[in-house]
Amino acid sequence: MTTNEQVLTGERADILDFLAKHRYFLRHTAEGLTDEQANTRSTVSALTVGGLIKHVTAVERMWTGFAQTGPDQQAPEQTEYTPEAIAEWENQFRLTEGETLAGVLAEYEKVAAATDDLVRTLDLDVAYELPAAPWQPPGVFWTVRRVFLHITAETAQHAGHADIIRETIDGQKTMG
Repeated sequence: MTTNEQVLTGERADILDFLAKHRYFLRHTAEGLTDEQANTRSTVSALTVGGLIKHVTAVERMWTGFAQTGPDQQAPEQTEYTPEAIAEWENQFRLTEGETLAGVLAEYEKVAAATDDLVRTLDLDVAYELPAAPWQPPGVFWTVRRVFLHITAETAQHAGHADIIRETIDGQKTMG
């Protein structure tokens, strides 16, 4: 072991292990899919396997930014739900022109590696107030620990969605 390597035990090791497990399920669900299949809406929802990976990547990036610096002070307090804003939101759940499954998986790997570095180094007890949102009362604080747990929960939830979509495409199941 070099002096730059760190053996993690306890809570940080558990967080990293839990994240790795659910990331594996999400990535495994996409294995062997073509770009067209990865962009298939196979249920009533607008979700696609490729879009879910893209979405989880964006969510993980946003939450790790919060874990490092707290809420973005430049973020608008209220979003106007114009047709353009809705279309932009929906585009995060599908591959858009020029995007490929390989590309979104590569970006996901980069974001995941950066998150893992933060799990190893950030103070898990630091807390920031959540930004204002219609679903969030003011004065709620999350620790960095809670942020990493939220990222894990988000990943697990969307891995399950992806598994259902994949099964309807070609019968492949992540587990079972």
